[in-house]
Amino acid sequence: MTISMSEQAADDLYEEMLAHAKYPDPKDDLDLLLHCPSWLSEGYVREIELREGLELRIDNFRLCDRWEVTLPEEEGQLCFHFHLSGQHLDAFTEVSNLEYALYGSGLSPKQTIVGPCEYHSLEVIIWMQLEVLLSFIGAGGELPTELQHLIRQQSQRYYTRVGTISPAMQRILWQIIRCPYQGLHKRMYLEGKVLEVAALVLEEEQEVQQGRRSQNNLKPDYIDRIHRAREILKQNLHQPPSLITLARQVGLNDCSLKRGFRYCFGKTVFGYLHDYRMEQASQLLMSGDMRVTEVMQAVGFGDRKYFAAAFRKKFGVSPRDYLKIKF
Repeated sequence: MTISMSEQAADDLYEEMLAHAKYPDPKDDLDLLLHCPSWLSEGYVREIELREGLELRIDNFRLCDRWEVTLPEEEGQLCFHFHLSGQHLDAFTEVSNLEYALYGSGLSPKQTIVGPCEYHSLEVIIWMQLEVLLSFIGAGGELPTELQHLIRQQSQRYYTRVGTISPAMQRILWQIIRCPYQGLHKRMYLEGKVLEVAALVLEEEQEVQQGRRSQNNLKPDYIDRIHRAREILKQNLHQPPSLITLARQVGLNDCSLKRGFRYCFGKTVFGYLHDYRMEQASQLLMSGDMRVTEVMQAVGFGDRKYFAAAFRKKFGVSPRDYLKIKF
């Protein structure tokens, strides 16, 4: 079943959630906790206005059904959208587990956003007005050439790019979610963390524009083959093919496959497989329906000690402790 919502219905739902908002921090009336209605999802949305032009939102929910909402044409602003888990699809991007989407300012055309119900969604979203970004340049300065495309006229569609959440980004995002402070200390802490993770994304964007991770010279057919190889890996977690076998299955040689994976995903072939297994393990543990050993086996690991060490290295916590976290 799919829940489809118009722009007006989505606005009405948001107003209803606002009317029943809670204040998790008694020292901050700009920190709102909005609970989703039971017919839509289980979980909450937390919105914090850190200062004028800088907003933070944490989404932590699981949709009851596939969800579609139609958004109008509107003015877009600089946005950093991180998916620690879950997935969303809009007209120009598809963001999945441990990926982020960077959106520049400009025209956000009318579009439909889709949220699948298969996974628990844990997202951190940062909106930054241009005045905030430009405030870091100083008088008489200007944005680096590699970032100027993030500022577009309202007649131009906004820029967007999907990237992989790095371990450094992931560490900061968890610090944001688990912020231990209230009041003034909380706001200072969160603003610092928000700016820190945004800086990492902008640094990566500069690298992309400088061509360090550019895909502009790759032929579409080549990229399609690389993506097909990725799907084969994801479908064979327990018995992944060798590098040479995988390359043959998609009509490439092993050198082209290795080079293509680094271009498209910033990782080696089996580095990608390892990270995907870890991401799947985190999803299964988050669901709370399986024990650690069952999760380990489900994602293709046979050695519990190795799995525990790899999981801790990836997420900074053991699988057993991760299972105890209340998402």
